[in-house]
Amino acid sequence: MTQRIALITGGSRGLGKNAALKLAAKGVDIIVTYHSKQAEAEALVADIQRLGRRAATLQLDTGTVRAFSGFTEQLQAVLHNTWQTGHIDYLVNNAGMGIHSSFAETTEEQFDALMNVHLKGVFFLTQKLLPLIADGGRILNISSGLARFSFPGYAAYATMKGAIETLTRYLAKELGSRGISVNALAPGAIETDFGGGITRDDPQFNAVIAANTAMGRAGLPDDIGDAIAALLTAESNWITGQRIEASGGMML
Repeated sequence: MTQRIALITGGSRGLGKNAALKLAAKGVDIIVTYHSKQAEAEALVADIQRLGRRAATLQLDTGTVRAFSGFTEQLQAVLHNTWQTGHIDYLVNNAGMGIHSSFAETTEEQFDALMNVHLKGVFFLTQKLLPLIADGGRILNISSGLARFSFPGYAAYATMKGAIETLTRYLAKELGSRGISVNALAPGAIETDFGGGITRDDPQFNAVIAANTAMGRAGLPDDIGDAIAALLTAESNWITGQRIEASGGMML
């Protein structure tokens, strides 16, 4: 079996970092992108290498489409030099940020920032990388539980994630002939620095989340990293075009 390689955008921190470590533990080699946190990305590469896997990191602003051609060339060079291949097996569209603002107060600049990273960037980066994704590979788009349930302040963010779930179904339809499965994973509230770290750092908010979750607690990064690793490494290629929520049963 040829060595499997995963590309994870936004992999220097948070859920992307956790997913990279979980996949590496399952024998997958890793390429992560970072926006500005180069030191953190390089430290992650070192951690993955200590697990006995090969890893690399590349800078990428997923909200800037004009950068994608240059990034793709860099990626091809890394694949050739490190792995002597021209393909990746798994693409995880994870990069993103959160903006908390009521619908009435959301600015066009905030809307565009979210759209460029969470929707336009995912659409055109995936398009650019299609020739590099191996037939029989897998694409996993990170959505959000907020595309199903609603909390005030996330209208723009959740709108982008709803669009990603629609895009996921279209990609699954169009890439099925190549044996490429495409799914969306929707985390619930997770104890990370997302949204200013409110789920992790605000005990009152955390308690509200726990009270509205079947499993009785807020999610942890390991919960999502494990889900990503399971979807990509398990014999689950017949699952495609699906929205899979990993929320512990939030807001059922």
